[in-house]
Amino acid sequence: MIMRTEVPRRLTILGSTGSIGTNTLDVVRQLGGRDAFEIMALTGNGNIELLAEQARKFGARLAVTADENRYAALKDALSGSGIAVAAGVSGLDEAAGLDADWVMAAIVGTAGLAPTLRAARRGANIALANKECLVSAGELFLDAVSSGGGLLIPVDSEHSAIFQCLDKSQRHALERIILTASGGPFRACTREEMAGVTLQAARSHPNWSMGLKISVGSATMFNKAFEMIEAKHLFGVRPDQIEVVVHPQSVIHSMVGYVDGSVIAQLGVPDMRTAIGYALSYPVRSALDVERLDFAKLARLDFEAPDETRFPALRLARTALERGGLQGAVLNGAEEAAFAAFVAERIGFLDMADVVEAVMDQLAGLGSAGEIADVVQADAEARRRARDVVSKMAAA
Repeated sequence: MIMRTEVPRRLTILGSTGSIGTNTLDVVRQLGGRDAFEIMALTGNGNIELLAEQARKFGARLAVTADENRYAALKDALSGSGIAVAAGVSGLDEAAGLDADWVMAAIVGTAGLAPTLRAARRGANIALANKECLVSAGELFLDAVSSGGGLLIPVDSEHSAIFQCLDKSQRHALERIILTASGGPFRACTREEMAGVTLQAARSHPNWSMGLKISVGSATMFNKAFEMIEAKHLFGVRPDQIEVVVHPQSVIHSMVGYVDGSVIAQLGVPDMRTAIGYALSYPVRSALDVERLDFAKLARLDFEAPDETRFPALRLARTALERGGLQGAVLNGAEEAAFAAFVAERIGFLDMADVVEAVMDQLAGLGSAGEIADVVQADAEARRRARDVVSKMAAA
């Protein structure tokens, strides 16, 4: 299973203690560990014990906690290891600036924007798992990748599938991109049934094992909404070339349609390590210990059109794409605030989309981002207005 390279690839993982980060380190282990990868830096937030354990096990040069208040705890945990320790925004910047060939961008939220932009501008190859880079700051981020000269490889399973299906020599023949969606746990529910959905029910994904935020995002289909915006930036397509189809089995991860009527799909058992391994090994494929797809047992594949009445997130994504500018940042910030309100039981499941739509309409006139500060400001304003909308809903 060892990845064959003349010298180990230098790798930094921004967000090593989350689900993407831990699976990335499992892939690193499978591909040869220290013989295949030199870990330049690992970053995390509050899970100091896991971060220190990872840094020791994989011999990281630098370990960073985004929480400045946890610096002393991380320093103590790595005492005597010879591993450098840093914290806060400056620590993340230091990690992103190290001379790693590849950077796994897996920090959740807008906190991942600045370090990923830093890595892209210096020319690192980016394995992208942070949605804000493209949803909130698409043009800025693509400019950074272009000026740095590095590669951009998507890690999200759907975008990885499209990347793998795209024939680079036939880009002129690309007709459409088809993102698949499981439909989440409420695919067959009516709006009346969805109105009373609990957090526990919303976090139970039928196919994937994911964290709370991503699981609820799948249930609302906001995850798919974000993927639509990301696809536009990643693959340079028009909004009308992006389609979504519900595929409950999550075996076909996405498809590419060409002008001759051909459709090419990427299939596999749902396991995020496949896309991670593809990104870290690119441009070759390396063996991974993941479950193989058994077509005889699979028996059937189902597809249906998404219902944008029950799942308005998809409609809101198209609105953001049509308006352009900072609407992606507004959509993302408002959704994050609405999600927090749902978790706190201040609003219902269906209210999340209503909050987002109200904020998007309020901030429809925002222009484009000239710098990262514009994105951060738009995000903060969207969150503030979303909290106001939530307060009015709760008081009604």
